[in-house]
Amino acid sequence: MKKAILYLNQFFGQIGGEELADHAPEIREGLVGPALELSKQLSGVAEVTHTIICGDNFMGSNQEEAIKTILGFLEGKEFDIFFAGPAFRAGRYGSACGNICKAVKEKFNVPVITSMNDENPGVEMFKKEMYIFEGGASAAAMRKDVMAMAQFGKKILTGEELLSAKEEGYYPRGERHQIWLNPPVSASDRGVDMLIKKLKGEAYTTELPIPKSDLVPIAPAIKDLSKATVAIATSGGIVPVGNPDRIQSASATKWGKYDVSEIDDLVKGEFMTIHAGFDPAAANADSDVIVPLDALRAYEKAGKIGKVHQYFYSTVGTGTTQGEAARMGREIAAELLADGVDAVILTST
Repeated sequence: MKKAILYLNQFFGQIGGEELADHAPEIREGLVGPALELSKQLSGVAEVTHTIICGDNFMGSNQEEAIKTILGFLEGKEFDIFFAGPAFRAGRYGSACGNICKAVKEKFNVPVITSMNDENPGVEMFKKEMYIFEGGASAAAMRKDVMAMAQFGKKILTGEELLSAKEEGYYPRGERHQIWLNPPVSASDRGVDMLIKKLKGEAYTTELPIPKSDLVPIAPAIKDLSKATVAIATSGGIVPVGNPDRIQSASATKWGKYDVSEIDDLVKGEFMTIHAGFDPAAANADSDVIVPLDALRAYEKAGKIGKVHQYFYSTVGTGTTQGEAARMGREIAAELLADGVDAVILTST
């Protein structure tokens, strides 16, 4: 009988909710939460022998320590495959599943499988490195998602032929493999067949899908800046000293907003950058080089703009996925619209 191990966060590991998201990694012999269903679905081929549990915040804020600890748990354990999740739409959980699966795959050279909803930022972060199954939006899809992971895991463990990503149900990994059609059809015949179907308006499947670019229309010009409320947003990682929102220095999944209604300048010792992608010396000496509050205050006093918005918004761009950046952008935009902001200056590094 083959052996499997499952990784869960604090919620699905039955430790607790958000208040226990800082729970340190632990390993339990036997089945916890979704491990019961996973072991049931693997029946006849494999069994889940251990469940690893770690809080989402602990993994996000202490990633190196968490991964090192979990890899230590696995030393000497006999296992043939590693599962994580399902993570549904939970961004921190998806990132945690991806990071631990990647580490386990690299160290122990075993297959790793997880599951996430297509809106989970972990999909873009890790789909090229592992099997991530297309999961549901919430825990209501738990049984279905676990079943998909288990069935594919059984195919791997028994040496059964693995089909394409679309046929199996996992996200494409960007890999191309040579396959032989039965009966054989030449590339020229397949190409002509697709062209004819396209000309006739019939359905066909391309052999080389091209990702669609997300194009954002240019906003109309502001008619009168002297009456406009202008906000600042940045991917340069400018935060109050101490990083109160614990925004990650790379591959960010968090953003913060900071009240500047009573200040004209981001003073050294009060603000800093936590961005890991550039030399922070200049930004730490004067954070206005990335968040130009001083310049906007000068424009405000001169009547060139109506006023500076009460808050500036900050996150980190380096390593951050397009999906995660889009999600944070939507959340920040909703606040700006609700506050009646007319324009936003977006700065980087």
